[in-house]
Amino acid sequence: MDSAEHSASRLNWLNQLPSAVEIYEVGPRDGLQNELRTLATRDKVRLIQALIAAGEKRIEVTSFVSPKWIPQLADAEALLNQLHPPADVTLSALVPNLRGLARAQEAGLQEAAVFLSATESHSKKNINKTISEALQIAREVAEAAERAGMRVRGYLSTVWGCPYEGQVKLDRVVEMCRRLADMGLYQLSLGDTIGVGNPKQTAAILEAILRYLRPSHLALHFHDTRGTALANALVGLSAGVTTLDASIGGLGGCPYAPGAAGNLATEDLAFMLHGMGVETGVDLAKLVEAGELAQQLIGRKLSGKYLQAALGEREKARARRAQT
Repeated sequence: MDSAEHSASRLNWLNQLPSAVEIYEVGPRDGLQNELRTLATRDKVRLIQALIAAGEKRIEVTSFVSPKWIPQLADAEALLNQLHPPADVTLSALVPNLRGLARAQEAGLQEAAVFLSATESHSKKNINKTISEALQIAREVAEAAERAGMRVRGYLSTVWGCPYEGQVKLDRVVEMCRRLADMGLYQLSLGDTIGVGNPKQTAAILEAILRYLRPSHLALHFHDTRGTALANALVGLSAGVTTLDASIGGLGGCPYAPGAAGNLATEDLAFMLHGMGVETGVDLAKLVEAGELAQQLIGRKLSGKYLQAALGEREKARARRAQT
């Protein structure tokens, strides 16, 4: 094989990407929970409606944790009571325990999400529970939600690294994934909570987990703290994972992970995927409108690169029109 053929063969994986990817929007929950400004319920409704108008079908809108822990999301019931999405849109929320599940059921929630950390230190900081205690609570919630006819998703945080313990042992991550999968979760989202992952590490993590779980069972949740979220997402796609969590405008972080920047921006992800011919079902121009609205409501410039580029081009066009 000559050098040209060898180079071409090494790039074949680019032709093996999935034809379609599902974006799981976490901005209204994972994004807003980390903002100093608490949005009014009516403004959250406006933002979620803008995301739906952009074609997003799966949106995590709030959390049923105690308001004293996450005051930005204290209006969970009121928010769901004001949302009336189309039949093909699924709304979900974090549910920390059976009390939260009862609140979620009363509010008519379609889908619940349980959450755990891959390290003891982050688990205790995040939910004041050991991993063993958190696993037991997650199982109780998953079983009760299933009996109530709700689908249950799971999150495993700090898979790529922990702000308190550093590198996380891969065998521990694999074991936790297997135990979570045994709870009957329809999907498990793996989180790079502090944004330390690199593509080689991502490949190693997925190779280990995919020995036990199907790619369709997984989602990936990358924070862009060090600018590697899109690169890691591409590795996930090449491994067959077709659900990626993202947040409008790059909103987000983690209250219990110091220094964690926002999530992978929804519009950055959509731009990359569309450019590679991968379908997402979202309208990029309308995502920019949703991102602009989020920026206005929050009162600060967001980190999404495509959003800022699009808004910059729009401003230049306005200036040119004003000069003519």
